Amino acid sequence: MRNKKPETITFKADETLAKALDNVPNKSEFIRTAILNALENSCPLCQGTGIMTSEQRAHWAKFLNTHSLHKCDACKAVHLVCGTDDIPCRH
Repeated sequence: MRNKKPETITFKADETLAKALDNVPNKSEFIRTAILNALENSCPLCQGTGIMTSEQRAHWAKFLNTHSLHKCDACKAVHLVCGTDDIPCRH
């Protein structure tokens, strides 16, 4: 089986972004890395949109009946805690 040639994808950029990218030595690698990082670290609920649907909010509200958000004293990361279990951060 032949190796497939990478697909070329283009996008529009405003003048400010285009000028900023001119200072990046390898634009393609920078953009690939940024996109992969964004996809790997997107919110599992909103899937990176930043907005939950009304259905998602209803599920979230039900979930929060038995879970809560806590901010770690050590690393300051906000994380989910199930019930009353508060497992300390291992930093």
